[in-house]
Amino acid sequence: MKIYKIKKSKIDNNGLYASCNIKKGTKIIEYKGKIITRKQAEEDPKFDNGRAIYLFNLNKRYDLDGDFKFNTARLINHSCEPNCEVSGSGLKVWVYAIKDIKKNEELSYDYGFSFDKDYKQFPCKCGTKNCVGYIVREGSRWRIKKLNKFK
Repeated sequence: MKIYKIKKSKIDNNGLYASCNIKKGTKIIEYKGKIITRKQAEEDPKFDNGRAIYLFNLNKRYDLDGDFKFNTARLINHSCEPNCEVSGSGLKVWVYAIKDIKKNEELSYDYGFSFDKDYKQFPCKCGTKNCVGYIVREGSRWRIKKLNKFK
């Protein structure tokens, strides 16, 4: 039995939800796709910021393109208060629970986007207490809070 199911998400279209209680530390799902070079990712218009991108940096040389229907993990949405994290080993990427997750709770992780001039292109709809309104990695959210303080 799979420990996740696809359901309509409050965050963004569809999402993955726990089909049972999941304990902290559980390996939930592999993020699958096609291994491409960093150069391919930089040159292919498929990976511009104007559309959904399912791209993981594996190392200095390779990325993982997860934009395939067989990659169910691509449906996990970003949250500023995630219950999962992504960890890679070699050329594989897995999603793990970082806290106990209750049945029917949506699975989420921090997408880890950097704070740069394009951050406003990626609005966050997670609605959590710590949400700053944009998909920016946890360590950079203070910059947005600081900008908003002066408005």
